[in-house]
Formats: sequence, C-alpha cells, structure tokens
Amino acid sequence: MVMAIGVVALIGGLYVVHRIATVAADPLMVLPFDSGWRPEQHALSRYHVRWYLATLVFLAFDVEMLFMYPWAVVVAKEGMTAVVEMFLFLGALFVAVAWAWREGAFRWV
Repeated sequence: MVMAIGVVALIGGLYVVHRIATVAADPLMVLPFDSGWRPEQHALSRYHVRWYLATLVFLAFDVEMLFMYPWAVVVAKEGMTAVVEMFLFLGALFVAVAWAWREGAFRWV
C-alpha cells in the first residue's frame, strides 16, 4: 500500500513539475519551416502503399552493395568459391527483382 501511494505521489509530482515548467509555444515558432505556411495535412499522414514496395526494392539493392564491397576486397584471396557465392546471391536478388517487377513495383503511375 505504501509503495502504491509512493508511485502515485511520484507520478503526480512529475505531472505538476511538467505543468509548471511548460512554456507556451509561440505560434510563429511552431509552424513548419516552409515559409511559415500553415500545413495542409497532418504530419503523420499516411503514404500510398506503393511507396512501401519501392522502399523494399531500394533496400534490397542497398543490401546488395553492402555485400559486394567487402566481396570485391577478398575475392582474389578466396578464389572461385567467392565468385560462385556472389553469383548465387545475385541470382537470389534477380528472383526478387523479377517478382517485384511482376507485382508492379516499378510502375510509378
């Protein structure tokens, strides 16, 4: 019981300190940077679903580059094994790109 009262008192004290320390925002300072124009939509508005698929395709190519740069450094030391592994990876990436193409990820209209 004592602990519950202590937690409630702590939360209440933090709330009171927050209310006392809060400074009212100047309306001109909280407007967006775009020349002080009023926003036309909410900042957390949703994007069209096609941009999520485009983002996933971009990330696939980005991850490809993460693997190819170190591979280029060690390919001479590793030999043919590294070349085969990279072509297997690129094959899997090609399958993913073919799927994205079939799903229409590259159509922008």
